Amino acid sequence: MSQAGDYRQILPGNWRPLRLATLVGLRWLAIIGQTVGVLFVDWGLGYPLPLVECLSLIALSAVVNLALILRSEAGDRPSATVATLQLGYDLLQLGGLLYLTGGLENPFSLLLLAPVSVSATTLPQRSTFILAALAIAVASAISFLHLALPWDPERRIVFDRVYIIGVWVSIVCGVVFVSAYTNRVAHEARQLADALTATELALSRHEQLSALDGLAAAAAHELGTPLSTIALAAKEMKADIPPGPLADDVDLIIAQSARCRAILAKLRSLRSGETGDPFAAVPLGELLEEVATPLEGTGKSIFIEIPEAEGEPVFRRNAGLLYGLGNLIENATQFARLKVTIEASWDREQALVTITDDGPGFADDLITRLGEPYLTTRARNTAPDGDAPGGLGLGIFISKTLLERTGARLAFENASGGGARVRITWPRKAIES
Repeated sequence: MSQAGDYRQILPGNWRPLRLATLVGLRWLAIIGQTVGVLFVDWGLGYPLPLVECLSLIALSAVVNLALILRSEAGDRPSATVATLQLGYDLLQLGGLLYLTGGLENPFSLLLLAPVSVSATTLPQRSTFILAALAIAVASAISFLHLALPWDPERRIVFDRVYIIGVWVSIVCGVVFVSAYTNRVAHEARQLADALTATELALSRHEQLSALDGLAAAAAHELGTPLSTIALAAKEMKADIPPGPLADDVDLIIAQSARCRAILAKLRSLRSGETGDPFAAVPLGELLEEVATPLEGTGKSIFIEIPEAEGEPVFRRNAGLLYGLGNLIENATQFARLKVTIEASWDREQALVTITDDGPGFADDLITRLGEPYLTTRARNTAPDGDAPGGLGLGIFISKTLLERTGARLAFENASGGGARVRITWPRKAIES
């Protein structure tokens, strides 16, 4: 059931969610806003400012945008490093404009938060930290070094130093808040989206395997009759052929046909637990035996305890239910020392399945967070072939998500005698529907 090689391709660190067109579009928006603002202050209000220098900085951004458009293709997604460099340039260009137009005395100094907020919602934490530090450095520099604020030449305006310090503190607090809080929320949203994608991938793979089992069983059924005819004809030929090379060839045909029958028997056994419609109803006890049987060769004993009571729940077999239960049982066998116990019980209101192993149990600091994506106590599996021990912390999340889709509720705890225990509860209404 391990899909480590596939899941590793969709981890957040491999994402490139920010399109180059988005960065270019935001920069065009900034260019238009900066141009209108500078021209309005100089021509509309009549406040003198270094117009040539300001327009030169704005033109530089336009040149950068045109170069990116010419050298890239539609739909390009830059790496985190390239995106960070572009947002860093936007910060420096904005800092240059603020230097020419009053520094922190300029009310538009608040726009220093914009590149940081873009990074916080789309880029890794490291990129956001770098841009946040750069924004604070720019704000600190222009608080001391800047030209005069464009203002009416006939009226003198003076800002107290304490006010400038207050503006600087507010910008620093805004940068820290955006880079920490917003990035954390966005990171969790990306993790959840990744994990849900992994869940869909796991379910899709399970459905593909189930379909492959069906094809194998159909092939075994269709090939069984002609193979029996070949074996029968070969035996009749052997009775009529004297010993010699031809008889040896007939013996070879008989031996190989027997081998083919053995292979077909294995193909049929792939679906020995299913008959007819793969989504047919199945009692709870048979369902547990079906998902536990493939794990009996792991070296751990698996005990299934089904009570002799009336009203046994009957489930509609589906890939999500089979995969979810199978993942939890497989997880228990991996951590168990000697055995895994699967207990089922039910009444008129609900059905309960308890999976208990005799292993070390859940870690105390993780038990309240079980079910979250990318939560694991094992080392990450980073081997290219995906065969190295370890995990990505998606197994329990996938199982929980798939089983909750069937109406189940999951609870994780440590057994009193040691070991981990998972309780899966279905309301009878959810089963019957």
